[in-house]
Amino acid sequence: MAIRVMLVDDQVLLRTGFRMVLAAQPDMEVVAEAGDGAEAIEVLRSTAVDVVLMDVRMPRLDGVEATRRICAGTEPPKVLILTTFDLDEYAFSGLKAGASGFMLKDVPPGELLSAIRAVHSGDAVVAPSTTRRLLDRFSPMLPSGKKEPRHKHVEKLTEREREVMLLVAQGLSNGEIAARLVLSEATVKTHVGRILTKLGLRDRVQVVVLAYETGLVRAGGGTG
Repeated sequence: MAIRVMLVDDQVLLRTGFRMVLAAQPDMEVVAEAGDGAEAIEVLRSTAVDVVLMDVRMPRLDGVEATRRICAGTEPPKVLILTTFDLDEYAFSGLKAGASGFMLKDVPPGELLSAIRAVHSGDAVVAPSTTRRLLDRFSPMLPSGKKEPRHKHVEKLTEREREVMLLVAQGLSNGEIAARLVLSEATVKTHVGRILTKLGLRDRVQVVVLAYETGLVRAGGGTG
């Protein structure tokens, strides 16, 4: 079955460009479009969608708030935030709102298609290096000088799971974590899966956000 994609952007030309790229793929189908977040939420009430490509700055309801409302629903579609270098702070807010990743609007078509497929399969699409740069730059947006209460299930993690969580939060890939801890990538993937289950998190993006908000990891990659 083709991946059902929804395009949400107030610029018709951009939607047209994305639609042309996606229409050429045998495993993708653009099933809906919207010009702002409010319209997107309305359309989703009657249209089955797998992945939403969500712009940030739109009239009526912006992409961050729309993402928050969409992801709060039952069995929501995956959301990819579309942003520019000048709006990285919105990308961070989008991740906190529940998006599975973010991409730049001028992303090469091949990367966009790979990201849609990755998100649809359950992965996050924020590259580790991008995660590090984003959070190092925008961690001051988190409560200054105040650590959020520790997640109630963090203490349930084993010592090894906690080690893996901290490395995920610092932006390391599974391969890099495996090399650091002298483990196989398969073992690291298993640990990450258990961490997500125990903490009730959707993907490694949420692990990163949780770790920064609770003070487990500080800007610059240090641990708290």
